[in-house]
Amino acid sequence: MEEPKVVSPEHVDQPHRPSHFREENFQLPADWEAQRAKFEAYDAQHRKAILRKMDVRLIPMLALLYLMSFLDRGNIGNAKIEGLPADLNLTPDQYNMCLTVFFFTYAAFEVPSNLLLKKLRPSRWLPTIMVAWGIVMTLMGLVRSYSGLLAARIFLGVAEAGLFPGVAYYLTMWYTRDEMQLRQALFFSAASVAGAFSGLLAFGIAKMDGVGGLEGWRWIFLLEGMATVGVAVGAYFALWDFPETAGFLSDEERGFVVWRLRYQGQFGGKEEGVAEAEGFRWKYVRQAFLDWQIWVNVFVYWGIVCPLYGISLFLPSIIRNLGYSSSSAQLLTIPVYITASILAVVAAWFSDRVGKRSPFIIGFLLVMVAGFTMCISSSNPKVVYAGVFLSACAIYPAFPGVISWLSNNLAGSYKRSAGMALQIGVGNLGGAMASNFYREKDSPRYILGHALELGFIGAGIVAALILVVSYTAINKKRERLLRGGRHAHTNKQLSEKGDKAVTFRYML
Repeated sequence: MEEPKVVSPEHVDQPHRPSHFREENFQLPADWEAQRAKFEAYDAQHRKAILRKMDVRLIPMLALLYLMSFLDRGNIGNAKIEGLPADLNLTPDQYNMCLTVFFFTYAAFEVPSNLLLKKLRPSRWLPTIMVAWGIVMTLMGLVRSYSGLLAARIFLGVAEAGLFPGVAYYLTMWYTRDEMQLRQALFFSAASVAGAFSGLLAFGIAKMDGVGGLEGWRWIFLLEGMATVGVAVGAYFALWDFPETAGFLSDEERGFVVWRLRYQGQFGGKEEGVAEAEGFRWKYVRQAFLDWQIWVNVFVYWGIVCPLYGISLFLPSIIRNLGYSSSSAQLLTIPVYITASILAVVAAWFSDRVGKRSPFIIGFLLVMVAGFTMCISSSNPKVVYAGVFLSACAIYPAFPGVISWLSNNLAGSYKRSAGMALQIGVGNLGGAMASNFYREKDSPRYILGHALELGFIGAGIVAALILVVSYTAINKKRERLLRGGRHAHTNKQLSEKGDKAVTFRYML
């Protein structure tokens, strides 16, 4: 098949290398007004059809990759109730340590991976790291000791580190910020489906106990690891890199997609004509590390991710300790995750529709408070199960919201790349903490675990409110400066300032 042309909005019919992030493209083209009129008219007629094309070509494959990722990191919870600790002679503390170390390497390698993503191409980098973690997962089924399982979890964290932040950032290179949360939710809903799928798979695979002289929990790791490698091989041929080279779009469609990303309304409206145009500089990475909003957002992220990992890693054990058998516990996780995945997509659609993130995030955090309060205040199995159900149905819609909220409020391609990886990397240390919330000696009530979750949720609510108040004040101040004409920056200076530019508006 003929290699598609690479296009830019200035030269839709002129092939050259990708340009909408090139540093020299700060100046407006001479025909800016005509170009804007052309693409805005094109937007009204063809936007929905182009979005459908992109959704069909991108989202299913990305969702499948993340489904395999979440399945592989969380299936240790299913293996636990099928006999893994007893067969490896693990103490409860050793088991929790195996959960915890995953997040240390997972967090450490996220920023480097995101910086490599654009250099090495998504269609090569993402499947390659997937092959790596699939091999690690397969070998995990052969471990014979605590040290072997610990080492496998460490390397699993290294290999998986690049997928979620990579895909979350990758989507920002295809969709504008008012379309982002729905796509993040469609992609992330694979995690909740993975939770349901994991329980169903574990229920079936565990019946292979004794086949080939191996325990049932080993077959969970072996079969799911080999499936991951198989999906990764297919991903080499199914993933696309960037809109500029998308073979499923026409020249005009590619030009339109590049233009709308370059001049999307995050720079004070298209009438300003300020493009997000930058080459790589270490200063953009440094700006991400020094940006206050990322660190405040991390606390919102912890308020969601700690409950998320508490649910994904311990839900089978929590349900089993309510008096159900292992098989019933596996099956009872399924309706929780299916309902949560549906709600995640519905909530994201409404959030994109109204152009707001914080009301949904804060609302779901409050629902989590109600759910975990039910869990901590009752010993009735039905009440606890209802509380877990309610919490999960808030956690999974809230998570794509917090990812989208930060990505919407970071401008500059490389700053966004580093900032999102930093948010997810440091944020996922919450997973390391949550891995130790639910201790075996606290069963069946797990009061300490539920109380810690409530504490992090409370911190998340406070942090979200701080962001809302701060963003509102900054937006109003920038409006006053623009109305008063008190800024004299060139397009190049505004582009370099990114989200610190006076024309930038934070999304609430």
